Order: sequence, then C-alpha cells, then structure tokens
Amino acid sequence: MQIPAEIRIADFNYPLPDERIAKYPLAERDQSKLLVYNQGHISEDVFRNLASHLDADSVIITNNTKVIRARMEFFKESGARVEIFCLEPHEPAEYNVMFSQTKSCVWNCYVGNSKKWKSGSLTKTIDFGGRQTTLSVTRVGTDKDAQLIRFEWDNQQVAFGEIVDWAGQIPIPPYLNRKSEDIDNERYQTIYSEEKGSVAAPTAGLHFTQSVFDSLQAKGIEHLNVTLHVGAGTFKPVQTPTIGEHPMHTEHFVLSEDILAPIFNNRKKVVAVGTTTVRTLESMYWMGVKAKLQMDNPLSLGQWEAYSLPGTVPVGEAFGALIELVRRSGAAELTASTCIMIAPGYTYKVVDNLITNFHQPQSTLLLLVSALIGDDWHRVYDYALGNNFRFLSYGDSCLLKVK
Repeated sequence: MQIPAEIRIADFNYPLPDERIAKYPLAERDQSKLLVYNQGHISEDVFRNLASHLDADSVIITNNTKVIRARMEFFKESGARVEIFCLEPHEPAEYNVMFSQTKSCVWNCYVGNSKKWKSGSLTKTIDFGGRQTTLSVTRVGTDKDAQLIRFEWDNQQVAFGEIVDWAGQIPIPPYLNRKSEDIDNERYQTIYSEEKGSVAAPTAGLHFTQSVFDSLQAKGIEHLNVTLHVGAGTFKPVQTPTIGEHPMHTEHFVLSEDILAPIFNNRKKVVAVGTTTVRTLESMYWMGVKAKLQMDNPLSLGQWEAYSLPGTVPVGEAFGALIELVRRSGAAELTASTCIMIAPGYTYKVVDNLITNFHQPQSTLLLLVSALIGDDWHRVYDYALGNNFRFLSYGDSCLLKVK
C-alpha cells in the first residue's frame, strides 16, 4: 500500500451547523435513525431494524470498553477550581492492575486551570456511603503533552476504581458545549460495556438495545467483543494541511486467546461496530503479520507501519500467529498499542462492513470512513444533512455495506 501522506485534510470538510449536533441522546437508544449505504445505494430506517439490513452470514464485533469518570474537580483554599482529566495509567500501566490499587497510583492527565496550581498538593474528601476518604493529587512530572499526577488516599479498603466512580464525572465530548449531567452516566455507556478504561465512548454502540441483539441472534448473527480503551486523542482535530504531518494518537487494546480464537475461526462477514473496533481488528492483523515474520515489537503498531508491511498474509495465519504469541507469553492477556492511521489508500484486511456515527469535519474518523467507501462519503453525508440526521456522539448512525 502507498502511504497516503499527501492527502489534504481540507478535502474532507463539510458544513456542520451547530443545530445538527445532537446535544442529548434520544429517549430510546434504538429509535435513532439509521442510514443504510449498500454498495452505493442509500436508504434510511430506524436502528431497531438493523438485523433486516444485515446478511445472515455476518458476525457483529463490538468494543466492550467502559467509560470511566475521568474528570475530577479540586479546589484550592482560594476557591480556584482545578480540573484533573485522567488520560491513561502510568504507574502501574495496566488498566486492570491500576483500578485495583488501594493506596496510590500515577496517571497521565490533562490539568485544567493549571496556572492556578503552582505547587503542593490538592485534596478533597470523598464520602462512599458512610466511608470517608481523603484524596490528594500531586504533580510529579510530565509526559509529552500531559502531566503525571500521583493520586493518594488514606483508606486502603477503597480501590482506585471506586475513587473514580465516586469522585469523578463522565467526560462527555467537548463539542457538546455543556457539562455532564446525570443522564450521561448511563447513556454515554453502551449496554455491553464491561472493561473500565476509556475516556470517550465507542459511540456507534450507543444505539444497541437488548431487543436489537435479540433480533440479530434470531437471524443467526453472532456477537463478539474486543476491548480497546478510547483515548482523548480521538477528539484531536487535524491541524496540519496534509495528514502525513498529523501525529496520530495511541490507543491500547487487549489480546487474549478468548478474544482472538473466535475471530481466527470466523468465516463470516465481519461487521465492525464503530471506528475503535475497526482500529482494533485491523491492528490485530498487522501485529499478527509482525509476529509471523518474527519482527521486533509485534504488539506495537506505528502510524504508517501497516502501509509498509506485506499484506499477503492470510487473515487466519495472522491471527494464528497472535494466538501463539499469547500462549508463549504464559499470560492470560497481553496489552497492545496502536496509532494506526486508516485513510484512503488503505486496504481493509479484517473488516467487511461498518456501523458508525457521523463524524466531525476534517477528522481522522472521516478518513477511516473514506478508506472504506471512497468518495461516496460525500453522498452519505449530503444525504444525512439533507434528511435531518443527528450528528456526532449522541447522533444517528449509518451502516456502510461494501460486501
């Protein structure tokens, strides 16, 4: 594949009036509108009828990450407000280990109103239904464009996962231009979320209800999960003229035999739910290629690395090599990292069809869509704008079928 570094991000712009951005979710998740793009033909329906638009020989793959309450407010004695936004664990670096800590831990964080916090620690008291804990935060260094924040608390019967749940707020997207509210605690999570770690929701999954899953199962469509923790970088706009100059954010996902084996054995059309699932599945393939070729650092994938690796390795062989890598490690699961850039010129290896929301203009997510359906993304978005579809995280969705 040729690296699409010279693509101009201005070519992926479109007018998005503020009133078309969905500020709140619908009363019922599966009553959102569904745009269906079927090999060039465009129609519309409601999401509740998703199963009627999928072939029986399909498998749905979702991202079961869970959004953490990553925003925490602290106040200085002067009354100045300081916001700590947890991005990803630093010490310990593993998510499941981090959330079980009972004394202290260090996170990579953004700090809001940082100029008001020149030195020392900030503290707050948390009441866990009668159990009180004093939580303190201290700056201990920097990491790229983030700050390293040490969290410490005085009740060792409380794990950091509980600290986050009680002391934090759900970090809804900045383009909603509002503070998080009680409704976001439930509706900014998918109904199948399980693994804590994301600071943004895999929003294509917000439309699913048990009724939708029941209809998929009745048609014989299998449901599998992967786990990629969505970082704040998903909202980072492309600020360079060409995408080759844009540094893609890194995200972490989990590899285990339980996750890999069903995909390895799959012989059906893969319908990825959301761009995070796409990034996970496609990264898994290239990591499997690296493992099969015995290359260095197979569980880390660079921004443009996929474009220089041999893409002739069959999907089954690539996933088989990853399974062997996990088995040889002796660990139940491994953590992998990817900053893959999927843009026009990229050839999909695992994903056949995609369910996704409508993305921001000039975003890397729009590039990913274009890599799947080409210039028809213009037709899809023109139709959505002309037919009262709601946009972005709490908006409507589209099914993009190319196979």
